[in-house]
Amino acid sequence: MIDLLLIGIGTGNPDHLTLEAVKALNSSDLVLIPRKGLDKSDLADLRRSICAEVLTNQATKIVGFDLPVRNAADPSYQAGVADWHDAIAEVWVREITTHQGLVGRVALLVWGDPTLYDSTLRIAVIVGLKIPLQVTVIPGITSIQALAAAHSIPLNTVGGPVLITTGRKLRDHGWPVGADTLVIMLDGTCAFQEIEPNGISIWWGAYVGMPEQIICAGPLAVVGPEIVVTRAAARAAHGWIMDIYILRRTH
Repeated sequence: MIDLLLIGIGTGNPDHLTLEAVKALNSSDLVLIPRKGLDKSDLADLRRSICAEVLTNQATKIVGFDLPVRNAADPSYQAGVADWHDAIAEVWVREITTHQGLVGRVALLVWGDPTLYDSTLRIAVIVGLKIPLQVTVIPGITSIQALAAAHSIPLNTVGGPVLITTGRKLRDHGWPVGADTLVIMLDGTCAFQEIEPNGISIWWGAYVGMPEQIICAGPLAVVGPEIVVTRAAARAAHGWIMDIYILRRTH
């Protein structure tokens, strides 16, 4: 049986790895590193840098592989994602069986934490239908924690709830009823532009926890346009961007 280790690596800073993550990585026979195209080669390079810094087991193999690309033209987002996950699962099965067979410990380094807005666990379920598989999750520091720390703010108000959602949901449905603090993830279009900005503060960050980190905060009506420009410039400079933000009603 394959023991698939899904290791949360935080936001790319090797210092964010827990001791549990380091031990799990060093217990693995094979580490699979996904490649997402030339414009996102930094992500694979960061995973390799983490391995170079903390991996001391000389017997551990490191293998890179190309990830299938999601068909963004599919009119059904849910169906498109399901097809994409199936394709990724096929690649995982191929790489695992080719380089490790059906026995051993295989590690995947997962950005942030495998349990929060990440598809790795769902793909692992599909893989488990194809080969004997046991899944072990090692939690990591989320971009939410890293963002709040970068701005030196508490995530919640006193006794207040926090709603974690996506840019797509904010854009299509507006501000959720009854929520005062929102964490917005997976937003490729700056969906905060679609809501009434008065009385709302924003804490935004891109490449949080990495050397390229950029943060910006203030009243949404004031800094929102600045964030849009900054984000576009950063994406053009790096070829990719990972960003996240907190919105909070302040009245």
